[in-house]
Amino acid sequence: MICPNYPTPSFFVFTDQVPALLYYSHLPAMFISLLIGTLVFFKSEKSLLGRILLAMSITFFLWSFINLIAWTSNSTDIIAFIWPFFGTIYALLYIFSLYFAKVFVSGRDISFNMKFVLGVLFLPIVLLAPTRYNVQDFNLALCGVTNERSYYLNYFYGFGFFVAIWVLFILISGYRKSEGEMKKQILLFGFGIEAFLLSFFVAGYLASVWFENMYSIEFYGLLGMTFFMGVLTYLIVKFKAFNVKLLGVQALVFSLIILIGSQFAFIKNSINIVLNGITLTLIMIFGYFLVRSVKKEIEQKEQLATVNAELSQRKDELQMISDRLAQSNDKLRTLDNAKTEFISIASHQLRTPPTAIKGYASLIAEESFGPINEKQKEALKKISQANDQQINFVEDLLNVSRIESGRMEYSFKEWDIQDLCQNVVDNLYFKAKENKLYLDYKKSETEIPKVAIDGAKVLEVISNMVDNALKYTQRGGVTMRVSLCEKNTEGCIANEHVRIVVSDTGIGIPDTELPYLFAKFSRGKDISRLNTGGTGLGLYVGKIMIEANGGKIWAESDGKDKGSRFIIELPVTQTEENLRKVG
Repeated sequence: MICPNYPTPSFFVFTDQVPALLYYSHLPAMFISLLIGTLVFFKSEKSLLGRILLAMSITFFLWSFINLIAWTSNSTDIIAFIWPFFGTIYALLYIFSLYFAKVFVSGRDISFNMKFVLGVLFLPIVLLAPTRYNVQDFNLALCGVTNERSYYLNYFYGFGFFVAIWVLFILISGYRKSEGEMKKQILLFGFGIEAFLLSFFVAGYLASVWFENMYSIEFYGLLGMTFFMGVLTYLIVKFKAFNVKLLGVQALVFSLIILIGSQFAFIKNSINIVLNGITLTLIMIFGYFLVRSVKKEIEQKEQLATVNAELSQRKDELQMISDRLAQSNDKLRTLDNAKTEFISIASHQLRTPPTAIKGYASLIAEESFGPINEKQKEALKKISQANDQQINFVEDLLNVSRIESGRMEYSFKEWDIQDLCQNVVDNLYFKAKENKLYLDYKKSETEIPKVAIDGAKVLEVISNMVDNALKYTQRGGVTMRVSLCEKNTEGCIANEHVRIVVSDTGIGIPDTELPYLFAKFSRGKDISRLNTGGTGLGLYVGKIMIEANGGKIWAESDGKDKGSRFIIELPVTQTEENLRKVG
């Protein structure tokens, strides 16, 4: 080191005899490293990496500080005091660098064995630092060391070089084991820390060995720390390293302030000093607003991330609920299939007894087993009616079972609708007469073409509609009309079609019950009162059958005691092939 002999003792000397590069190399590196180390320490919530980086930054600051004193102070006592610390702090800086690199790559603390090896290698440097094995002679007149022991010097510099190579092996090993973005982080981190360690070693070693010729090269070694801190800042901004978010902008702003402020150390022109001061002031103002703006943006992003996390959690919860509902639906479907199968089996079993009862009741009524009186005939009539209700109920259950299990079969052919309706009227005419009701059939005045339908199914539905109308009509009667509707008739299905309307003068249907009339097991209050034997399945089965024939069915009523109308519409132009697909 050079220690100029100034006449006036002072701690720091700022004259033309001290190279301007000295301050520009020392001051920015010192304060930038300390600044970033401190920010990472607090912003990372005092994590292990944050603590190591802070220790590394403080160590570098101390080395740079005492080196700056040695270069600028004219106090021989101060120089004599600080000189033994150079080797110790130098080696300690490399130890912290190794520690930092290992934890950064592996994500965990170093082993006890590694700490023990570093401690053993570091111990001689500490013990020999204040002895003559480090400095043999110190000339107070020349304000400097005149005879440094080469083996001590070579040992702590060799220790630094050994640690730099060790760090390189750690980085290579970590790079091979890592994946994705971590590879990029290790590559950038390794480039930065090796640039610092090797430049610091080379510059220091050359300045110590070739003292007289290359003393100023030591200044350039400190610039490696500024470069390394720049790499760390980039890692923080790009990859959110150390779990720090705002540090990158803060470090950038403060680094610019330090770099611009350090120029005052060697600017001599007064105009340049003023311009540099203005630039520094503007950087401080704009930097303040930049940091505040970025901080606000980060807070907004964090809030958005929180909302997204909550939405993702809700989405997961909804997915779980959906999965549970799907499982429940599967179980319900299984139970429903089991129920349908049970109904099918039970209906077949229930069909046999009523058939036998109907046969024997008919034989008794015809006096095949001997004469009977009028009271007995009346009782047989009621038995026959109740038995017919039982047969209809079983048939409805069987139809529901076939429909829900997909076993309902359809046979589509061309049928004359008017003939079907006439058949229904003929079958139920005497029932209407017995109930003292009229049953009128009004055919279409225009010719109606044949329709491709399952005649047996449609006949069953029309018959059920007329039969229901007779059941729920106490006075008056039932009228059935058949007509041909043209295309695009308002309120009708598309294209040309046949309309069948069964109207009665019965109890009517309340508006509140109309939407549920064709639902399974649905029966109105007044309907239940007048016909206790109904099942609520006839209209449901009829709706399914008509829709399978390509048509539609619905009911209308003007209100209570104002009668009702049941309407069926069947397309004329449909083909048997299309109906088979529907059925």
